[in-house]
Amino acid sequence: MFKPIEFGPEIESLVRFVEETDPARIVEETLTKLRGGTPPKALITASALAVVRSTDLPPNHHGGPVHPICGVHAVQKISQRLPGELSFLPIIQHTTLCNNHCHSLMMGPYIMAELQPREGSTGDIETYHISDSALNAVEPSNHGNGSSVDTTKAAFQKSLAAMQPSAAEHYFLWLRDHLSPGKLLDLLLPLAIARNNIDDHNFIYPVYTARALECIGREWTGVLFRPAIRYQARQPAVLSVRVDHVSFEDIEGMVDEYKLLERDIPLHSSPAESDRIGELGQRIGASVNYFDSIEPIAQALAGGLSLEGTGEALSIGAAAAYLSTSYGNPMDSHLHTGVNNRRYIISQDGVSLRNKLLGLLTGLTGPEVLLGAPLINWTANVNEDVTSTLTHRSQPALLDALTESIEGQPWLDWRGIGVDNVVAPDEVKETVALARQYAELGYDPSAYFERLAEISCRDDFTEMHSLKHFQAIVDEYYATREPYRWLHLVAAAKSAAVTHVGKEHYVYHQAKDLLAA
Repeated sequence: MFKPIEFGPEIESLVRFVEETDPARIVEETLTKLRGGTPPKALITASALAVVRSTDLPPNHHGGPVHPICGVHAVQKISQRLPGELSFLPIIQHTTLCNNHCHSLMMGPYIMAELQPREGSTGDIETYHISDSALNAVEPSNHGNGSSVDTTKAAFQKSLAAMQPSAAEHYFLWLRDHLSPGKLLDLLLPLAIARNNIDDHNFIYPVYTARALECIGREWTGVLFRPAIRYQARQPAVLSVRVDHVSFEDIEGMVDEYKLLERDIPLHSSPAESDRIGELGQRIGASVNYFDSIEPIAQALAGGLSLEGTGEALSIGAAAAYLSTSYGNPMDSHLHTGVNNRRYIISQDGVSLRNKLLGLLTGLTGPEVLLGAPLINWTANVNEDVTSTLTHRSQPALLDALTESIEGQPWLDWRGIGVDNVVAPDEVKETVALARQYAELGYDPSAYFERLAEISCRDDFTEMHSLKHFQAIVDEYYATREPYRWLHLVAAAKSAAVTHVGKEHYVYHQAKDLLAA
């Protein structure tokens, strides 16, 4: 008989706390745990394990473990940034979300069973009857050459393409003990990247899972990755989805056309690339049709631009594109989170050059990224002088004015409008202008990001998109050279203002009252 997965006594007790506490008391009880000395990392770990062990994946990407696991990196980093007991805010939000998911009728009850690692065999590979095109999508070169590792890799990837999640989980658990973290992630990337134009989370979820493990410990690899594997194995390997007449196969064709796999493309960037990075980034950011950025990226790589430099240009372009649109979806974070995760895989040993290249080329092709493109009507935020009429303020006064502008956004009924249809109110432009003035005056970015970190912890409507967006922006700010950093700094303010218009801050207000007690 199968039995439910259980953890060691100490962590098991904390996981059960997340799973079993009455949602009406979870905010108060979480604060009590933190004030009582429970290490933040332990509570983040327990919440991640609870939401993986005890929630099922709904049909779409909302609910279950997807967004709580994608949020682990942001929760840890923001908690480390905030001073004193304010550092508890992102952890309280994360624990509350995981607890609520465990109690949701849409996601449970679900019980993750123990599984034993399984080594693949030639017979396992032959079991899966899938098309050649689907097989090429999951593993272009090697379908098992006789070694145990290669044969198990082939069985794993064919089981994904054949929509057999249980088998894929068994094979993955065996591979976990035989491959490096980068090579393990690489196994999931072919389908993840190929399906990016179907749903941005096909790419974001497995990559954020790898990053969550860097936060809580790789000993949890065999637990956290299992729902990410199920997420991939529940979709057919269909690659010919066309958006604006561009399919993934067309993007793959550019790799061949520009002979990118045959070139000695540098990994690391250098100051000598600065002008080219800026030019490519500005071109990407100015694209009215995001698909127009794909070929310039391929051309830049063919022309010798490094992988890191190309990732930085994509980041600059994504920030400029974000500031240029009035799209007001509070979950509109994927320009930054998508690029941030692509730059992550570039840095990982074990991830293939093919997947790094295709990751860059698909950077602006996800459907949630594309939602903002029809509303590119705020280019003044990037191209014009929007600060000339502002009063000069000291750094503290400007931070206060910025906070007041964010908090004073008019209320919009997200639920009534539907988040996909939200347009940012014009008042957000004032927030953007104040943030741009902050950048132009050269004020301290750490003080700015500390203020916005607390604001990012207020939202409890978007399954942590505000936290993920904020942390991705901070990551990108510090990974981007001058004179383009300001784009990220200003993007953080726009994100905060857009998220604040819904004013669904119930967990935050409860936590703040308790913190003040």
